[in-house]
Amino acid sequence: MIFNVIIQLVVVSIMATSAMTWFSYAMSKSFRELYKEPVLLSYAIDKMKIELSPKSKKIWGWLLHYIIGLLFVIGYHIIWVKDILPISPLTALILGVISGVVGIVSWIIIFKMTHHHPPIDFKGYYIQLFFAHIIFAIVATALYSVTLTLLILANAYVTV
Repeated sequence: MIFNVIIQLVVVSIMATSAMTWFSYAMSKSFRELYKEPVLLSYAIDKMKIELSPKSKKIWGWLLHYIIGLLFVIGYHIIWVKDILPISPLTALILGVISGVVGIVSWIIIFKMTHHHPPIDFKGYYIQLFFAHIIFAIVATALYSVTLTLLILANAYVTV
């Protein structure tokens, strides 16, 4: 059973992070700004003077982005399993708002810690980041609900 939950959380996090990333890339293109979290993470890694090749920094930027997405989904899972909040559209919105604020504060800290000041419109970046996290939470909640239903049905009707 635990294996199924791990697979569920990984799949949900990959899909939700991908949806969020797609939104950020679309906003980046629309506003002609650098709103791409994996790229900004690779720049932050560069500013931390970590000895990696440019290609490795890009890979680590993407990996960190998806690992952070997994951590958010694990947090959501705990909230739902402990019945702190129900799995619902309203909860998705609440989690999206909270995640958006956490994301903004995290990026402010990252930029200050690394002394990285990319030539971006920070206000615009933080606004799109807030909405990207709402998209993340909506997708995560919807997919979590669907995969949970599939797991329940599989456990009830599939015997091996």
